[in-house]
Amino acid sequence: MATPGDAARQTLIRRGFALEYATLGWNVIGIVVLAVAATSARSVALAGFGLDSLIEIGASAVVIWELSGTGEDRQRRALRLVGVGFALLAVYLLVQSTWVLASGFRPHHSLLGIGWTAVTATVMSALAAGKARTGTALDNPVLKTEGRVTTIDGLLAAAVLLGLLLNSLAGLSWADPAAGYVLVYYAAREAREIFLGER
Repeated sequence: MATPGDAARQTLIRRGFALEYATLGWNVIGIVVLAVAATSARSVALAGFGLDSLIEIGASAVVIWELSGTGEDRQRRALRLVGVGFALLAVYLLVQSTWVLASGFRPHHSLLGIGWTAVTATVMSALAAGKARTGTALDNPVLKTEGRVTTIDGLLAAAVLLGLLLNSLAGLSWADPAAGYVLVYYAAREAREIFLGER
């Protein structure tokens, strides 16, 4: 028979699954929306944000896998996979931002991109907060760490949104990749903390 503590834990685990499935679903839809927006606007930033959505899908899949089992070894492997996701995100942002700045590429305006990134920034912030609370209550480092991936996803959406708005309203095409450099630092720091923490 389940104890009250076991029942509460199962509720938290179900909430963790729900948060991850919501993130997964949002990003699957996002890849389609971003592909359409990036193609019509010829926007490197929107195409890059679509790649970020793929990384977030991978991170959510890792957490779903980890929540389905138990054991410290499973948690360590899941954390390593999330750390790899952070590292890939940092490399992607660094390469994309540098390439866009160096090439002087100027995307067209994208109302679809502006709308999607604005809503995504809000949704990802809410999901990240839910993962942080649930991960803390479960004492689950994998869910907490993946919540930080979701935070970066929300920050990146806000940075892309700012870049799209500055490009549309003021013609400042460099604003989007410049904001990306801030996120390179954040993602690299998270990956470093995961791998150094393991040692």
